[in-house]
Amino acid sequence: MLARVLSATSFGIDARFVEVEVDVGAGLPSFHIVGLPDTAVQEARERVRSALKNSGFAFPPQRVTVNLAPAFLKKTGSDFDLPIALGILLATKQLRSLLEGTVVLGELSLSGELRPVNGVFPVAHFLSLQGKPYRMLLPLANAQESAVVEGIEVFGFRTLREVCDFLEGQRTLRPLKRSWEEYLASPSFDEDLAEIKGQRQGKRALEIAASGGHHLLFIGPPGSGKTMLARKLPSLLPPLTIEQAIEVTKIHSVAGLLSEDHPFITAPPFRAPHHTVSDVALIGGGQWPRPGEISLAHHGVLFLDEVLEFRRNVLEALREPLETGKITVSRVNATVTYPARFLLVLACNPCPCGYLGDAERPCTCSYQQILRYRSKLSGPLLDRIDLQVEVPRLGVHELLSEREEESSGAVRERVKQAREIQKERFRGEGILLNGEMKSRHIKRFCELSQEAKRFLEASLKSLSLSARAYHRILKVARTIADLEGKARIEVSHIAEAIQYRFLDRQSRL
Repeated sequence: MLARVLSATSFGIDARFVEVEVDVGAGLPSFHIVGLPDTAVQEARERVRSALKNSGFAFPPQRVTVNLAPAFLKKTGSDFDLPIALGILLATKQLRSLLEGTVVLGELSLSGELRPVNGVFPVAHFLSLQGKPYRMLLPLANAQESAVVEGIEVFGFRTLREVCDFLEGQRTLRPLKRSWEEYLASPSFDEDLAEIKGQRQGKRALEIAASGGHHLLFIGPPGSGKTMLARKLPSLLPPLTIEQAIEVTKIHSVAGLLSEDHPFITAPPFRAPHHTVSDVALIGGGQWPRPGEISLAHHGVLFLDEVLEFRRNVLEALREPLETGKITVSRVNATVTYPARFLLVLACNPCPCGYLGDAERPCTCSYQQILRYRSKLSGPLLDRIDLQVEVPRLGVHELLSEREEESSGAVRERVKQAREIQKERFRGEGILLNGEMKSRHIKRFCELSQEAKRFLEASLKSLSLSARAYHRILKVARTIADLEGKARIEVSHIAEAIQYRFLDRQSRL
């Protein structure tokens, strides 16, 4: 007899329906799964067989064929254990029926317990957009992340037997429901800018980066505070909007990083991979494409500490997503696009020993050593970094100072105001921040005074800056003007923006 159970699977950060067809017929006892399954799906045969027996059901001593349709779509993971088990029970009449519009996902243990799977939130969001009511039967551990999605009913279960009792009417459950507002309250941060002594220029650069979405490089001797500064940046960013939170939660759901305690992400993510990370782990990919660190940092911060210790091919892979805000991973079996619009923060020493230009310790590196060390950070990648900031060693007076530093909360309010100005400016333009501006936006929205034009022209000639660096200066100047509430870019804004092209102004090498 043939039975059909509706399921779904994540594809990128979206989802697609998968119909699980189960046929139990005459023939030698066997169990086959077709429909382009991967190894994890094939292993469902043993999990389902044991789960049914240990839950008090009979596994049919007949020929069992399972088809996962559509057959052209690669099926991965253990999401289909539960729908396969229910399909077998329906085909053998051990279960009467499934209501129309019921979508089933979940992994089974050998004892019949339900275990959580990845990518449930994208499926729930996909169902909510279909224009008809659906209900989801899920492992209890996955139910929380789907319960915030409106327009669907979510039921969580601990075991296969509980699911069957519910479908047979022997167990009454109310759909689990959570409100967006429970998670959209202002997030709390462990880091605060007030903890850092001095470093005025570094803090100012963080404020500009947070306000306009500008990429940032800190360069300075060991122990000067580069890493501390970078880790304060998320505390300056406003909470995610609902649309942004949905995107970020989808990505983290696919990657399996959501928890029952925090099933919905409202704070900008902060990712800091080690310098031994591979290009696939950073960018995304694999045999079956998965999101990388740049996508996990979407709408948040990607921090690469000791960036010159990263392999050059890993760093060069960042160039395209920095421009486009997305990454397309192409494999033989699938082509998937993940969003990757993040704030990139880099930190490095000026030379291998770390003390080039330091006022207290002399540099012991040769000219060739410094060139080789810095060569990992190529010109094209460096041009994409809007803010290049020197972080000098703090003096004893600054370290021992009792002066109260400005808190992250105070800076965050200015960041919010600057972002509101940009939101109004770019309404209908498809972008939100100055750092995302293209050439046409720069020409339209970066109005300079006559004095500012002359100053910028002279600076470009003296520093021999590239066309990309010219555009970066205008973007940063636009953000500085927004922080002051000025409609026109003045000389002071251009001058400050040029200060943040640190490496372009150096003549040490």
